[in-house]
Amino acid sequence: MDTNCKKTAQELSLSEKQVSAVITLLDEGGTIPFIARYRKEMTGSLDEVAILAIRDRVAQLRELDKRRETILNSLIKQEKLTPELEKAVNEAETLAVLEDIYLPYKPKRKTRATAAKEKGLEPLAKMIFEQKDFDLHAEAVKYIDAEKGVNTEEETLQGARDIIAEWINEDADARKEMRELFLKEGILTSEVIKGKEEEAQKYKDYFEWKEPVASVPSHRMLAMRRGEKEQFLLLNIAPPQEQAIDLLKRKYLISDNGISAQVEIALKDAYKRLLSLSMETEIRLNTKKEADEEAIRVFAKNLRQLLLASPLGQKTILAIDPGFRTGCKVVCLDKQGKLLHNETIFPHDPQRKTLESSAAIKNLCKKYEVEAIAIGNGTASRETESFVNGIDLPNSIITVMVNESGASVYSASGVAREEFPDHDVTVRGAVSIGRRLADPLAELVKIDPKAIGVGQYQHDVDQTALKQSLDDVVMSCVNSVGVELNTASRELLSYVSGLGPQLAKKIVEYRNEHGPFKSRAELIKVPRLGDKAFEQAAGFLRIRDGENPLDSSAVHPESYYIVEKMARDLNCGIEDLIKTSLFRSKIDLKKYVTEEIGLPTLNDILNELDKPGRDPREKYEAFAFAEGINAIEDLETGMTLPGIVTNITNFGAFVDIGVHQDGLVHISNMADKFVKNPADVVSVQQKVMVTVIEVDRGRRRISLSMKSDPFGKEDSTDKKPKKRDKEKAPELVGDLQAQLAMLKAKFNG
Repeated sequence: MDTNCKKTAQELSLSEKQVSAVITLLDEGGTIPFIARYRKEMTGSLDEVAILAIRDRVAQLRELDKRRETILNSLIKQEKLTPELEKAVNEAETLAVLEDIYLPYKPKRKTRATAAKEKGLEPLAKMIFEQKDFDLHAEAVKYIDAEKGVNTEEETLQGARDIIAEWINEDADARKEMRELFLKEGILTSEVIKGKEEEAQKYKDYFEWKEPVASVPSHRMLAMRRGEKEQFLLLNIAPPQEQAIDLLKRKYLISDNGISAQVEIALKDAYKRLLSLSMETEIRLNTKKEADEEAIRVFAKNLRQLLLASPLGQKTILAIDPGFRTGCKVVCLDKQGKLLHNETIFPHDPQRKTLESSAAIKNLCKKYEVEAIAIGNGTASRETESFVNGIDLPNSIITVMVNESGASVYSASGVAREEFPDHDVTVRGAVSIGRRLADPLAELVKIDPKAIGVGQYQHDVDQTALKQSLDDVVMSCVNSVGVELNTASRELLSYVSGLGPQLAKKIVEYRNEHGPFKSRAELIKVPRLGDKAFEQAAGFLRIRDGENPLDSSAVHPESYYIVEKMARDLNCGIEDLIKTSLFRSKIDLKKYVTEEIGLPTLNDILNELDKPGRDPREKYEAFAFAEGINAIEDLETGMTLPGIVTNITNFGAFVDIGVHQDGLVHISNMADKFVKNPADVVSVQQKVMVTVIEVDRGRRRISLSMKSDPFGKEDSTDKKPKKRDKEKAPELVGDLQAQLAMLKAKFNG
């Protein structure tokens, strides 16, 4: 068992056997959804979250090992590697510690210390650093050497102090202690760059800001860093200087004489010129990394909720992309999302062809037997909704407002152009709106997740880490739902375990040439789709009405023989097992346990037989905004309105109430009791009731509340003590900038 396995097991509170199994499966090309679903006996039934944690931690440790190997090779080439140094390098558990050990030996550009060493001043520096009692003047003058550029006694002492300062800066123990001080006592300060007060107004909250770096929330850190990047703010991170200097004094001053006075000068210089800058850079990197991780975590959670939103299902849909001057683009889609018809109507000003537009909608609904109408929630959406609701349509047709974030990105993409080469972006956008109602997951996978608008500061975080996390989420969602092999788009198939874009393309080409797949086994005929890809993908692909009834379920083909044996033992067919609960109730799972197949897999099989290919997403429920509230001008303080959560951040949730501008429910207004994490209260796409507590029409900002008594008219029986309110005060003040930045990112890209 390697050390990385042991360390990961200890950190994640798992057995080494579990971690080893996961590492082996991942190294063999297994995907996280496949391992979690079909290798439970090997992993001890670890879920995707645990497997993901193992993958990421092992990757970090392997990167650390690569750096360790590089450092050891460098020390060998320098002929500086001693047994003690090798032991220290091999035992370093973090990159920071490893770099601290290597720092004295790391090739560096010329410094004041290296220049002093070249002048022969290192022996004097050693004598001073030891702080023994000697005649400093007598020793210092010995090192005056005009040829080496040392002309005075003060120059000898300055050179010696430069060397001592570098020794202190490169002392691994000193760096460790200073790092802890910066983390525990460091203060983050922000101030506006002089002369930029006017143009930096969006960062006004941070013109004079001070906060312990240990407690700054991720969204605030990212907001201030963005202000610094745009050259409006100056940021600084440091503990009180006296504390840092005192730490070094306690560590290095061992006497009280003229010699120690030289060391004190050197250590102050070491801190101000070297150590403080190095520590600030490191803390900046660490806090940025932590802020990125938190922002990415929030984004990933929101994306998961959005992707797993309830689908309306296979219905004939009329979709409308609303507009005023250019009209409303109307498309009709069949149950599989195929475009049947498109046209443009003009029910609004300036044309206002209301009668003609009404007749067109009625005729289309009748001709194509429309079951639902999807209306994009952009410009003219509420007006279009009112227009449609005013048409005498059958009660069986539901009208739904659909979040169209990212639809314009899809409509201009190569994917959309390839599918609809003869139609413009308006038609493609309307198609996307309709399909998003039918199946949000299948449509949203065609769009870059960053364009969907459910993240915070997504353009400021580590883009590689963001992409990895969002890809993990999309793959997890796609495979948890399952994919219909004969109707899925290439984009949807590309997220199926073991496939990817190239194999997805091959599958679609094969399907177009040979017709629908009749069985999962036929996948092997797809060019370049080998045994490994089949093993990883087959269980997540569905074939409705295929040759084998199990092909529509999540039972993996490798386990078909078990179901067949169950059917033989009960003297019935596989279809009988699926349709009749009486047969399933007679199955004794223990009879089918083998060395490879245990009860976890057998229980999964039995559950699939009970509800083959079931969709884990919740059942769709229709939603409607309040009638007559169509624009921000219609809002009044105190109104209670229905809304849909569109985005969740660490400081609150954004809610669409149907006025073309999302309102913010700040974390302090999310519930009657104290809320630490907004995601504990609401989820993306959740339907909520909110009260308008403030409307700023000039800045188009809406403040909402989900409290039962948002204006505090009644005595609260669940008030937090004043201490808690005091703790929240910085959060309430500081989040203004985060809100502004979020709104800008969401609506202006």
